[in-house]
Amino acid sequence: MTQTSNVAVITGGAGGIGRAVARRFAETGARVVVADLRREEAVERATELSRATQTETMGIATDVTDSADVRRLVARTLERFGRVDHVVNCAGTSLNSPTVEHPDRDWSFVLDLNLSGTFYVCREFAQELFATRGTIVNISSIAAFAATRPEIHVGYDATKAGIIGLTRTLGVEWAKYGVRVNAVAPGYTNTELLQTVGSDSPETVEAWLSQTPQARLMEPEDIANVVHFLSSPAAAAITAQTILADGGYSAAK
Repeated sequence: MTQTSNVAVITGGAGGIGRAVARRFAETGARVVVADLRREEAVERATELSRATQTETMGIATDVTDSADVRRLVARTLERFGRVDHVVNCAGTSLNSPTVEHPDRDWSFVLDLNLSGTFYVCREFAQELFATRGTIVNISSIAAFAATRPEIHVGYDATKAGIIGLTRTLGVEWAKYGVRVNAVAPGYTNTELLQTVGSDSPETVEAWLSQTPQARLMEPEDIANVVHFLSSPAAAAITAQTILADGGYSAAK
């Protein structure tokens, strides 16, 4: 394991893609902040990481839809570790319904969490990343590139497309500070949420697989590997970009 003094902050780090991303950073020796809405899960995941990888971690409850809470996350991170090198925005959700039936509250909730939350985290960590010439990786989705079927989630699609625009703007604006901002757009990924869908509606999973040339779900570790690459010196020339990690789904559309 290569040791490093880097500090990585992962929002939505207690589960799904975020959990795999946190582990990938910890495996390379980074000190990791697992930020998640549920304090118990954040602390538990951080403790598991520390035991498994022998790296220093911290779990902290954070509501990314509350900019003041995000500022507290920044302060707690600096208090514990003194710096921030990498930020990965994995916090997000989807609420599905036909568009004409989509409630105002669902639209607002997904917008606040997926897009505004990503913006708040980028903005509040910016000065610290300027100081370390750090990196940001945001999580978008194949839903930003293609209208997915059979599920319908208009708010999710719109916010994941918005994350691509945000990533492009910040990547260009902050290049002069040495900060690289990129995004990953995963395909259908084998998280706890998709496992629930698979149990309730196996025909939906079959439809996803039939539309994916690799004929498989992505694994959270697949996405974590791309995130880690974009955060590494190997990607020094890459900024303001979105990398699709979808098993060929978008290309086959």
